[in-house]
Amino acid sequence: MSAPLRPRPAGPTGPVVSWDSAVPGARATSRLLTVGVVGAGRVGAVLGAALAAAGHRVVAVSGSSGASRARLALLLPEVPRRPVTAVAHAAADLLLIAVPDDKLAGVVTDLAERDALHPGQIVAHTSGAHGLTVLGPAVAAGARPLALHPAMTFTGTPDDLARLDGISYGVTAPAELRPLAARLVADLGGVPEWVAEADRPLYHAALAHGANHLVTLVNEATDRLRDAGVSRPEKVLAPLLRTALENALRLGDDALTGPVSRGDAGTVQRHLARLTATAPESVPAYLALARRTADRAIAAGRLRPVDAQSLLGVLADSGREVAA
Repeated sequence: MSAPLRPRPAGPTGPVVSWDSAVPGARATSRLLTVGVVGAGRVGAVLGAALAAAGHRVVAVSGSSGASRARLALLLPEVPRRPVTAVAHAAADLLLIAVPDDKLAGVVTDLAERDALHPGQIVAHTSGAHGLTVLGPAVAAGARPLALHPAMTFTGTPDDLARLDGISYGVTAPAELRPLAARLVADLGGVPEWVAEADRPLYHAALAHGANHLVTLVNEATDRLRDAGVSRPEKVLAPLLRTALENALRLGDDALTGPVSRGDAGTVQRHLARLTATAPESVPAYLALARRTADRAIAAGRLRPVDAQSLLGVLADSGREVAA
């Protein structure tokens, strides 16, 4: 059952940062913002609902697909759906753009060309890959730029609201907007991580490598267990993977275990032989991760170089066979 929407306090304890004091040149209002959301995907709909629960006025949202309408019915049932330009006009204080990375520049440029943005308005996006440069057309129109990326995976349901508590947001902001950015993140129940403009691609690559590739890795392991005759692979993997993740986050490379970290070349060779026969599509990924695991184990002192020689030879030979 989905968790019900629950009101969040209008702000955390401590000094209140008002809109007019945090943003030079902005109109004098209370610290509650009038917000429009462009994009009712999983992220936009959830963050819009979280801002509304924090007391901000979400006055318009865009989203025309069936999935978007269903999300809005769950998360923002009283907020009218409007065309993108109408949402931008209605967003007197904050326009939150939550669209796919590759569409962001086009949306911002189109809004600027249509004179849908206004001076003093905050234009924020939720992309992890982009910083402030992509908002250049908005800045030229007098708007204030903000990159606000939640480091979380979303389902687009009310259950996501409870998961927002305590998560990090990768924030890139001009110095004068940092107080407001910090306030917004606090209202969302999160913690800001200040990311420099030049570091946004690396920041996002790290998150995608860790989270997106983790899903692929888990599903690969699940499939191979099914190939081995295991009827409920998720039951086998759940305690093992949870513990491995917790140990990795707590201990770093000291959490490494298994045949690669021990230099067990014979075991790894048998793995590769069976994978080649059963699921050859899995072999390149296994090889790449095994090589990187060996590198890290050696660097961390978990695997002595002399003990790694046979293992590295197996990986190199198998790699040549895959390439051939």
